[in-house]
Amino acid sequence: MSRLKIHSTLLSILFATSIAGVLSISAAAIFSFSLLTKVVERMVSLSVGIMLSTSLLHALPEAFESGADPHTLFACLLAGLLTFFLLEKLAILRHSHHHEGDGHHHEHGHDASEAGKAGWMILVGDGLHNFTDGILIAAAFLADPNLGLVTGLAIIAHEIPQEIGDFIVLLNAGFTRMRAYMYNLICSMMGVVGGVLGYFTLGQASSMIPYVLVFASSGFIYIAVSDLMPQMQRRATLRETIPQIILIGVGVMLVLFVTRHR
Repeated sequence: MSRLKIHSTLLSILFATSIAGVLSISAAAIFSFSLLTKVVERMVSLSVGIMLSTSLLHALPEAFESGADPHTLFACLLAGLLTFFLLEKLAILRHSHHHEGDGHHHEHGHDASEAGKAGWMILVGDGLHNFTDGILIAAAFLADPNLGLVTGLAIIAHEIPQEIGDFIVLLNAGFTRMRAYMYNLICSMMGVVGGVLGYFTLGQASSMIPYVLVFASSGFIYIAVSDLMPQMQRRATLRETIPQIILIGVGVMLVLFVTRHR
């Protein structure tokens, strides 16, 4: 790899991770503070199209065309799906909440204290999540610049609805709007750290890139199928289904458009 290409790839990773963090956090803040729920619902459908097409039409083919053993790649895909299932289980158990007056006997202010703890837990978890996203973006750019672009796009599309939920938890925990925004923005910079680390570690161990791509794809597929699509199924009328289908198609077309010159 030439020195010019190395610098170009690193700059692309830095740019993508920075934009992914700032754009998703800022958009989530605008939507959550102005309560544009309809826009958020539409983002879910768009996310499904982008995440599934990024995984199934680009990342997985890229990994399987790399020459890596298909059986090992499928094992990695299975391990990834089970890993995200377990992580979601742990998150659900960790975020079991109660409210004042719910019949549970706690001292006054107990729930406010618990909300504050939940806010800090959200920030720690979000930082780790962004760090992982940065590594995935680095792996995608190292495999193919187009794949890096669509992976960043997929992460942005998914992060906006997720970050809105995080903002709600932080506001409920007593954070001011500006404080919630600034802390989330700081956490988003962990994506840049993950991108730089991924660039240097995966650049030295390029044989690991196909497996990282498959693991990333398993996360996208799991989130789309187990989390986002069930949300869409709750709105089953024809009037609500047609925009969902259109936006899924738009997400797929966006990925195909970005990768058309591959």
